[in-house]
Amino acid sequence: MPIPLTLGVPHRPDPNALVHELLLPRCSDAQALQTAPRGDEYGPPVVRASTLLAMPGSDDLGRIVVHLDVDPDELRSGRTGNYEAVRFDVDAPAEHLADALALRLPSPLVVFPVFDAIDVAETAEAVVFAHRTPGISAVDTPRRIADVLAVVSHADVGLVARADTGDQVLAILAATVASLRGDDIAGALAAPNVAALRALIPEAAEAVREVLLGIEIADAARARARLVEVGLIADRSAAT
Repeated sequence: MPIPLTLGVPHRPDPNALVHELLLPRCSDAQALQTAPRGDEYGPPVVRASTLLAMPGSDDLGRIVVHLDVDPDELRSGRTGNYEAVRFDVDAPAEHLADALALRLPSPLVVFPVFDAIDVAETAEAVVFAHRTPGISAVDTPRRIADVLAVVSHADVGLVARADTGDQVLAILAATVASLRGDDIAGALAAPNVAALRALIPEAAEAVREVLLGIEIADAARARARLVEVGLIADRSAAT
């Protein structure tokens, strides 16, 4: 009997999929942008639009995430360095959420709603319905994080998080896994099962990263060191 053949190159999952470009260094000024850490675990640095406007037009900045703290029209008309904006992100208090969702930009937009006194799940659904990516903070309440993850895990727009420490990075990773498995998200945030994260097969890790697009963090190098410490990243110095 004939045997069906699949033409093309078979997919080979990345064994480091869980941490590949996971950490997005947040850069407070031009110097921080120029010295942002580079490597497999680091994604594009995050830089404020106002910082871009203050930089020389000759600078080649590469791939970056632009945090909109000025009007997009001002950024378009200002003289900035050469860069590829892979994403934009914006903070959106409730009174400005509709305006944020209506922005027309050349790259995908991440909207970080300010969740005080608003319905979290309803707001996350509004962001997803507008084909935007919701953003959350690791310092938000477990209930709010769980509500956003419950919405995003059934959508195709992904999620971006913000964290302050390596332990918060672990918590967000564990919570994302829990949301995909239908497990207790609040419990995963409070006590991340690092052994379970290490045990994820590459296909499962890739599924997690299809939801969790990246984690913005100021001290990305220290966060990476924490991931090395718990065994999610191989210690390169140990191999030399």
